[in-house]
Amino acid sequence: MLLDTSGLLCCHHRDERQHEQALRLYNSAQTLVTHSYVIAEFIPLCHSRGMSKSLAIQFVYDILNDPRMEMVWVGEELTYAALALLRARTDKAYSLCDAVSFVLMRARGIFEALTTDMHFEQEGFIRLLKP
Repeated sequence: MLLDTSGLLCCHHRDERQHEQALRLYNSAQTLVTHSYVIAEFIPLCHSRGMSKSLAIQFVYDILNDPRMEMVWVGEELTYAALALLRARTDKAYSLCDAVSFVLMRARGIFEALTTDMHFEQEGFIRLLKP
């Protein structure tokens, strides 16, 4: 399962409507994958919503230390592949982070994402956290 920014937020913040569902899915997952762009989005998202930056950073450390977690550090090759996907999908409102997730999921054969983002469904993936 790929962890997206919105899914991490649901796990982290107990006031999120899908907090319990997100925790249940996270805790039951055999393997977890995320990437550095998700982390780059997560911390400022928490801060912009008035959450403790220190707690958000500690949450990221906890996620990174989970033995089931595979952290993919986005480099040049993955960035160019994501940019190519964005170029091919100019009709979509995808972010670069979204595009990296889609490229990574296809390359790893991952079909499910812990996310509330409908863009994952637009790309043919399973969004595990629906409104």
